[in-house]
Amino acid sequence: MSLLPRVTSFMERFAPLKLASGSWDNVGLLLEAPSPRPNANTVFLTIDLTQETLTEALSNDSVGVIIAYHPPIFTGWKSLVMSDYKKSLILKAAVAGVSVYSPHTALDSCRLGINNWLANILGPGKSTPISCYDTTDLVDQEGAGEGRILVLDTPITLSELIKKSKLALNLNNIRVARSPIHLKADTENHNLISKIAICAGSGYSVIKSVPADLFFTGEMSHHDMLAATSANTSCILAEHSNSERGFLPILKGFMSEALNNSSDSTVNVIVSTCDKDPVSIE
Repeated sequence: MSLLPRVTSFMERFAPLKLASGSWDNVGLLLEAPSPRPNANTVFLTIDLTQETLTEALSNDSVGVIIAYHPPIFTGWKSLVMSDYKKSLILKAAVAGVSVYSPHTALDSCRLGINNWLANILGPGKSTPISCYDTTDLVDQEGAGEGRILVLDTPITLSELIKKSKLALNLNNIRVARSPIHLKADTENHNLISKIAICAGSGYSVIKSVPADLFFTGEMSHHDMLAATSANTSCILAEHSNSERGFLPILKGFMSEALNNSSDSTVNVIVSTCDKDPVSIE
């Protein structure tokens, strides 16, 4: 079996497209290269398809499929022209014989996906979906759903959780909005974090209705943060794609094991080295 059907088959098992958040999302195979690269055996993982990550992928002659977590095609297009930045990326990939697949919110919500991973790095504790999905016709997706509620086995201070978050996500700095009960060290020690509402990316619409000690997501608006802290819910904001990127090596592991567990030719899976969040705290 050639590379693309092997990859799409794995992704549909691991992060079924049925688990995507709704019709607003654009997930699945977005570009099927009409003339695939001959003998391509490498899958390239990135959060965003940019000029930098595309150049990195295309410079490796063995790359035949790009998995771009964020859909590079998101709204309807009436033309394909090189003068448009996103369209030019798709055209370049097509000409090079490289297909593009995007799992986006299906990868957030699947049983072993991004939000489950975030709960694991913030735990240990009991993790459940904020909104459960019907998985009766899916295999090994019990417990899949939108967002996660994590109840820690041992409550900790917000300051301790901030340190833990930065270490797990390999960040030197992270944005924090402290509620009044977490502002001072003496107060914080008496108001420990026990219940955390989690959603990767721009997750406030998912977590906002959850009574929690902490919201953990990538980004929130100024006024949403004010609303949360006024309700004694602190917020940790890792930046949009920083809350997602650390999962790519995890996905690489799952994919490498599954795609090479047969007599078919070996598949290599690599993670972009230049993919990064556009926001930095300097």
